[in-house]
This record gives sequence, C-alpha cells and structure tokens, in this order.
Amino acid sequence: MPKLEKSLPKKIRKEEAFRLLEIAYNYPYTKKYLKYRNHAIFSLFLFAGLRKSELLHLKMTDVDLENFTIFIRKGKGNKDRIIPINSNLAKSLQRYLVERKKNYKTCPEFFTSCNLNQGFTNSGLKLLTNKLKEASGISFTIHKLRHTFATLMLEGGCDIYSLSKMMGHSDIKTTTIYLSATAEHLRAQIIKHPLNDFVT
Repeated sequence: MPKLEKSLPKKIRKEEAFRLLEIAYNYPYTKKYLKYRNHAIFSLFLFAGLRKSELLHLKMTDVDLENFTIFIRKGKGNKDRIIPINSNLAKSLQRYLVERKKNYKTCPEFFTSCNLNQGFTNSGLKLLTNKLKEASGISFTIHKLRHTFATLMLEGGCDIYSLSKMMGHSDIKTTTIYLSATAEHLRAQIIKHPLNDFVT
C-alpha cells in the first residue's frame, strides 16, 4: 500500500495563544473558582502539551509544584511520563489550588466541577471550550493546542528528543512532523544571515 502523506498539524498562532489565556482568565465568570480553574486548564494545554484525557485524569498527587513537575499516569500507549513545568504554569496551578482549597474540594482529581466535589468531566470541558471559542473568536480544538505547544517549543529552541519525551511519543518520527510546521519561523530566522547586508 502506498504511504499516505501526513498533513502538517494544525495549530494556533502565538498571539492567539496569549489571547486565549487572557480570555480564560478575564472572562466574566459567576465565581472566582472558575477563573482560576479554567486559566490553569488552558495553561496546562499550552505550556505542557497534555492530551485531553491526560488532563481529565490528572490527580492531586500527580502535580508536584515544589519540584516543578507533572506526572502523567498511563498516557497514550499505557505509558507513564514526567513533564517539567515552567514558573508561569506553576503560578497558574498554585492560584487554582488555593481557590480549590477555599471551596473545600477534597476529591482525588486535580480539576474538579465547580458545584460538585468530583472530577471535571469531558462534557464540562467541551462546554468550556465552546464558551472560550465564542468569546475569543479563535477556532481551536484541544488537540490543536497540543500541536501549538509542540511547535512553540521547537521554535523556542527545544531539541526534538526532549520534545518527544514531553509529548509522550513512543517513536521520535511522530515528533519530527512538527519540524515542518516551523517553516514559517525558519523564514523569519533566515533574515538574520550575516551576509544579508552584503550588496554586490
């Protein structure tokens, strides 16, 4: 069978990612809890590249803000992995945890329902995604945010091996597709060539 060509992963622009996080934080929610929880959710997608199922199954014991790490249990392919997190993400998660405690949430799931003491659900995340799509005017899916994370990491200088580990890819070839997605970034970099100013 001939190999089917892989299309480039769809992503949102860096400016759109900033805007999405801004709106997740500043949306006129009815409760402060929603502001901090929803910003933490979208920060995790954009700063750590989690899959939807990985975020929904995240437990309190999986998040270690002292050591700036997140433990993903039984990700795709039933594999565990550890993802390092940066200070921006840690700050967002910490804010949420303070609010979570104030709201007496004691269930083992990291992200919880606003009104109930139970884990945030897939349908809840779907409703939230639709709300933020409408408010921001940005067309995105959770998977598109994962692709955005991968592309931004490469553009920021992350090596392909490290990214592969963070994404939880069993084969590094899966990660290399993101190299093509950074062509736009490469075009912007080529103007830095030292001979560009040389005129014959």
